[in-house]
Amino acid sequence: MVFDLYEDENCQKLNNFYKKLFAEIPDLIFQFIVDVDNTYSFPLVSKAMEEIFELPTTEFTNRSKFAMYERVHPEDRHMFISSLSEARKALTAWEIEFRVVLPKKGIRWLKACAKSEGSQDGQVSFYGRISDITDVKDQELKLKLSEERFQFALDASTVGVWDWDMVTNRVFYSSLSLKILELQSTDIFDDPERWDKIVHPDDLPKYYSDIQEHFDNKVPFYENYHRVLTSSGKYKWILDRGKVIERNSDGKPLRVLGTHTDVSYQKEKELELIKTMKLFSDQNSRLLNFSHIVSHNLNTQAGNIKSILDFIDEDHSKETIDEMLVHLRTVSNDLNDTISNLTQIVQIQSNLDIVIKPLKLSYSIDKTVSIIKAFSGKTKTTILNSVPDYVTISFNPAYLESVLLNFTTNAIKYAHPDRDPVIEFIFAIEPDGRKALKIKDNGIGIDLGLYGDLIFGMYKTFHKHKEARGIGLYITKNQIESMKGEVYVESVVGEGTIFKIVFNDDL
Repeated sequence: MVFDLYEDENCQKLNNFYKKLFAEIPDLIFQFIVDVDNTYSFPLVSKAMEEIFELPTTEFTNRSKFAMYERVHPEDRHMFISSLSEARKALTAWEIEFRVVLPKKGIRWLKACAKSEGSQDGQVSFYGRISDITDVKDQELKLKLSEERFQFALDASTVGVWDWDMVTNRVFYSSLSLKILELQSTDIFDDPERWDKIVHPDDLPKYYSDIQEHFDNKVPFYENYHRVLTSSGKYKWILDRGKVIERNSDGKPLRVLGTHTDVSYQKEKELELIKTMKLFSDQNSRLLNFSHIVSHNLNTQAGNIKSILDFIDEDHSKETIDEMLVHLRTVSNDLNDTISNLTQIVQIQSNLDIVIKPLKLSYSIDKTVSIIKAFSGKTKTTILNSVPDYVTISFNPAYLESVLLNFTTNAIKYAHPDRDPVIEFIFAIEPDGRKALKIKDNGIGIDLGLYGDLIFGMYKTFHKHKEARGIGLYITKNQIESMKGEVYVESVVGEGTIFKIVFNDDL
């Protein structure tokens, strides 16, 4: 029967209260009993049946169950009957979400929640309610679609997301953020200090200052480029962005959202471009220096020759001519040396077909030592080669021999007068992974404060040595740079000098 409260004079007020209460409940309140012969009776069905199932409540009998069942969506009918049967057999709560197809409202989502009770005669009673949850389901579907779209956007992009709860000091990193670090999604990585530890030491000061500037509300958001160490031991360039989305009453940040973008490829190209621009700048500087040298040296030599010829024209005596011819020979020899030096430099800088081979660095050093034995025979020179035998570099053999010879002979040539020369060849790895060779001596050293900008200049000398011509280091630098390498110098007057060659080779 349809649930209604009987009019009774003694409980009129209570009946009125319950009527008003049930009138405000939009859910379908029900009690139905399933007998041992599978017949159904409905002692209690609220009038919400007309809204929930669009079925009349004037008469609700055993046959009405078929009308309800026909309202259930065809795809959900099996689940509907199975869940009810299981609850009946096990005498457990009946809870289910299912769809119905209504004549007016169309497809609606319903949720049934009922308690089951068994009796001694085998009957099972269900007491509960059915709610229309269509709006909730629509919101769930929209939320699911939104989450799927967001996840797709994350998966399809190159941007990782992080969420830092500063109250608990825990950070959520998206799968792509972990992928950038070459970590598995199962790896636990939720401590913000762990990220700080993998930031390249050279990038830490600006990394800290940039994020603090945003925390102090000086800039609207945080942005920083820095390198992070991946699980494979290599560094990647990251564009890190973030914004405080929650602060306390004092303005202290409580939560920060941000993104990680792997910009290694772009940064490498940028660094290559900077390196290329520096190379062009250096080449322009060398060209300008070269033009000054040509202009100065050749003009000087040409002027000397003209002066000698003028002397001969003015004085035709044999003594003057013989004297001037001696001077002319000297000037001619100097001019020949100058042209030879300039020709060698031009060949180094213009040769595009330089043969490059893999060379054993330690073997090349040993070969250099054997070549200079005669040169160093007058002094008690100690040469230490600590370069591992397995180290190879890509270099032109003739250039490498020239470079090693020049640095080694310079170390002997400019030995300290109070001690025997000691030369060390030390292998090292640069922070960017390139191979490097240090040539360290205990000689007289160079005042880099005075000569640091000129040390690799042509015809620049820094000691009053009779054999110093100022051409060796200039040629050596050109040979190294033609192999796309770099050369640096450290020196302390009276203590010694370290020349470092950085090769264009990764370990």
